[in-house]
Amino acid sequence: MIVLQNKKVIKRGRGRPPARSEEENRRLVVQAAAQEFQANGYANTCIDKIAARAGVSTRTIYQLVSNKAELFGAFIADRAGSFILTVDEAQLDQLPLVEALTRILTNYGKLTLAPETIAIMRLVTAESGRFPEIGRAFYDQAVTKINDVMEAWLVHHQERGAIKLDNPRAAVGMLRGMMLMDPQRDILLGQQDIPTEAEIERRARACATLFLNGCLA
Repeated sequence: MIVLQNKKVIKRGRGRPPARSEEENRRLVVQAAAQEFQANGYANTCIDKIAARAGVSTRTIYQLVSNKAELFGAFIADRAGSFILTVDEAQLDQLPLVEALTRILTNYGKLTLAPETIAIMRLVTAESGRFPEIGRAFYDQAVTKINDVMEAWLVHHQERGAIKLDNPRAAVGMLRGMMLMDPQRDILLGQQDIPTEAEIERRARACATLFLNGCLA
C-alpha cells in the first residue's frame, strides 16, 4: 500500500518587502548620521554616504530633514533626549533629595563623559568656526534642552519648599559646571581617561551634596 503524504507548500509573496515606517527610517538615518559624523567630521560627511549606511535612499532622508545641518541637529537631539527621559519627576520624587540629584547628575555624567559625546565636542569645537550651524544645533538641542529640564526640576523643589534659589537658571549652569567642567576638559586635553560609571557616580554624589548644602531651605 502506498501512503501519500501531503506537504504544505509555503509560497513567498511577490513584490517589494513591506515599507519601513517613518519612525524606523528616522532611527536608521540618525544612527547612520552619528556614525558618519563621528568617523569623518561634519565637512567630510555627505548625505549620500549616510543614505548608503542607513540602507535608504537620499530621497527618504530629505523627506525627514531639509539638509545636513538639520540632520546633525536631529543626531544631537537624539543623544540629549536619552538623558532628558531619565529626569522623571514622578520617580525622582520617591527618593530623598540628595539621592534624586545624584541620579540626575550621574546620568548627565554618563552622557557627557561618554566617548561618543567627547568625539562630538571635538567635532563641534573644531568645525563650528567654518560651520556655525553645528554650534547652534549643539546649543539648541543639547545645552538649552538639558538646561530646561534641570531648571524645571530645581523649580519644582523650590515650589515644594525644599530648596531656596535666587536664580534657578544660573544655578543649573553652576551645577553642570561643577559636575562636568574639570573631567571633560582633562579628557579633551588627553590628561585623563574616560571615567568609569562608579567614578561618575562618586563625583555626582559629591556635587549633589555640596550643591544642596548651599541651597537647602
